[in-house]
Amino acid sequence: MRPIWTGTISFGLINIPVKLFSAVQESSIDLDMLDSKDHANIKFKRVNENTGKEVAYADIVKGFKLETGYVILEEEDFEAADAVKTKMIEIINFVDEREIDSLYYEQPYYLEPEKTAMNAYALLRDALQSSGKVGVTTFVLRNKEGLAILKPYKNVIVLNRIRYSQEINEPSDLKLPPLSKTKSKEMDMANKLVEQLTEKFDIKKYKDTYTDKLLKRIEEKSKGKKITAPKIEIAHKQSDNLMDMLKASLAVKKTKSA
Repeated sequence: MRPIWTGTISFGLINIPVKLFSAVQESSIDLDMLDSKDHANIKFKRVNENTGKEVAYADIVKGFKLETGYVILEEEDFEAADAVKTKMIEIINFVDEREIDSLYYEQPYYLEPEKTAMNAYALLRDALQSSGKVGVTTFVLRNKEGLAILKPYKNVIVLNRIRYSQEINEPSDLKLPPLSKTKSKEMDMANKLVEQLTEKFDIKKYKDTYTDKLLKRIEEKSKGKKITAPKIEIAHKQSDNLMDMLKASLAVKKTKSA
């Protein structure tokens, strides 16, 4: 893996030089866009809207539009805006991770310490592990300030980007049923079904089967094999009687477990 950012974790008066690596990779298939007529590859060009001519990437700059024209920004302008944050992961405070709703989580990264900072890195990682806390921090990546938490995962510190509150859309415009304030027989039965289907979470049990099946279909088509679309069957007919459906669901689980 190649680092995508280098900087320093600021932990009190302790500075820990680190490198940032992506912790995830997409499992989707890389597909090209083609012209349906001759299957020629579709290419996207950066074109000057005034001349219609293609512009080399090296000749492209970033600008902010004002009524009088554009203000052109150079790399040093982004750093000058907050030079500390462009190279610093400063821990603002520590919180219980369970206080952060999963809706806010965005992107995880691994942090690797420089050789000279192994002891300090281990100290922070182990302190997070023993306390059960996560560190809240801000940092700048690709000219954009981000909010993040630092948390231990196995023997590595993970920087997980989280969204700001203003980036979350409120569900107030959605048409939703009201929250139930009283217990009902249906609720008791639903809780029993939840309990019956509860297992210890093991991420290794869940696989991206769609990608594997799509790759298999691509292989079959490449060999000229004729493929027929599978019939989609509805496994269960929905009933208006929730109690009957809940009882049937519990019975199905018991049968499978027997």
